[in-house]
Amino acid sequence: MKILVCDPIAPKGIELLKARPEFQVEVLSRRHSEEELLPLVSDAVALVVRSETRVTRRVIEAARSLRVVGRAGVGVDNVDVEAATQHGVVVMNTPGGNTISTAELTMAMLLALARKLPQAHASMVAGQWDRKQFSGIELAGKKLGILGLGRIGSEVAKRALAFGMEVFGYDPFLADARVKSLGVRLVNEVDELYRVADFITVHMPVTELTRGMLNASAFARMKPGVRLINCARGEIIVEEDLLAALERGQVAGAALDVYATEPLPADHPFRKHPALILTPHLGASTKEAQEKCGVEVAEVITSYLLTGEVRNAVNLPYLDAKTYEQVKPYLVLGEKLGRLLGQLAPEQVDRLYITYGGRARELPNVDPVSRAVLMGFLSRTGMGTINTVNVRSIAATLGITVEEKRSNEPVTYNEWLHVQVFQGDQKVISAGGTFFGSPQNPRIVRLYSMPVEIPISGHILLLTNRDRPGMVGHIGTLLGRHGINIASMNLHRDEAGGRALTVLHLDNAPDRSVLEELERDPDIDNVRLVYL
Repeated sequence: MKILVCDPIAPKGIELLKARPEFQVEVLSRRHSEEELLPLVSDAVALVVRSETRVTRRVIEAARSLRVVGRAGVGVDNVDVEAATQHGVVVMNTPGGNTISTAELTMAMLLALARKLPQAHASMVAGQWDRKQFSGIELAGKKLGILGLGRIGSEVAKRALAFGMEVFGYDPFLADARVKSLGVRLVNEVDELYRVADFITVHMPVTELTRGMLNASAFARMKPGVRLINCARGEIIVEEDLLAALERGQVAGAALDVYATEPLPADHPFRKHPALILTPHLGASTKEAQEKCGVEVAEVITSYLLTGEVRNAVNLPYLDAKTYEQVKPYLVLGEKLGRLLGQLAPEQVDRLYITYGGRARELPNVDPVSRAVLMGFLSRTGMGTINTVNVRSIAATLGITVEEKRSNEPVTYNEWLHVQVFQGDQKVISAGGTFFGSPQNPRIVRLYSMPVEIPISGHILLLTNRDRPGMVGHIGTLLGRHGINIASMNLHRDEAGGRALTVLHLDNAPDRSVLEELERDPDIDNVRLVYL
């Protein structure tokens, strides 16, 4: 079995793979483009990558023998997980391998910014002795704002508190209880953090919400003279806006380990700016982190290829074959219920309550289904590291508990899966699903305590409207005018002339202007577009 190591990993990891006589290990000496990879992967059974190599759909399709992709690191944003799943390829990562390394690099950046260490070093190397130019500031008593309080952000908070800093955190998906245990003051609005923070460090994934989050508008709302650290993802900062903020003095300095384009171009203006500290994506570049990730990725690939055991997979639950066949249909239904509720629920929630009714209560193991619900629900956070192995611990990190109940109460359907979302003791939203005809035909049949029929894929437009003659035609005409075709429609009203919940399955997604036009209609409200 050919294993292609596309990016450098720790020698111990490679040695573990080569020690198996079943494996033919080929190590590439440099990074390869997509075109260069295509002929090399044709007979590969496993690919080992870090962040440099992109495992695209074309690469996966060219690798006809491919069974597993192992990512020596946390994020899998360089792997097309959907394409891998469609082609029966398991994607595994090494969660937590670089947590401490990145947290410590962040602290090093923090100290370097406060004391201007790189600039002072360069001055000394140049033969100068200029103490006044490099007068710095102390961390003690300063306010640190942390954007994202996941594993790395939490470790940074612990270390900053030890330095005597006052730590503020912004994480819309983190519950208050978890924050209190960290000793961090959680802010509900990011602007509150911007107003007070002397230093701001970024520990968020790249999502639609966070891409370009730190832009000219954000910099203008920050405390004058703020200092920034980014060891997360370069796309979160709009680079030209940061340069302009540095020139104005709104931002006093920044320490960056990641960039929108990597490697950073040789002529990039960042390289010449005196207020910037730059490192070449060193977050996981410690001996300990590299060795840990390299050994772990070798172990999980070996176990999967030789025994079929699945660990740290982002697209496959850890189950024996018999149980997996029984729960497989519910995994799909549960993930879609969670994904729907994740897009409709408020940001901060405390609890998911999952009810298994009808034949669903007879499942030998409901844990994989509950994990699938969580996977769908937490997909809204944009955390690329979530998988069926760690999803419960990530939910706990966010302060979300999960309760399950096998209900003997009579239900309308043969199989019944129902999920309720709570803030404290208050239920904020719920949805239920079943199968129509066969386990291969799941449907969402209840939402907001109303009967509906929602397919589990595609663009779904939800809205409430006044029940009056011509309303359905009005909505259809409006969407048609913008080239939006309705695949199916379902509605439920509370009473004649009252309010109706309308569910539209669309062939293509309307842009924001279409949604705003719907929202302006006095008879329409609660317009929401979700993607399943």
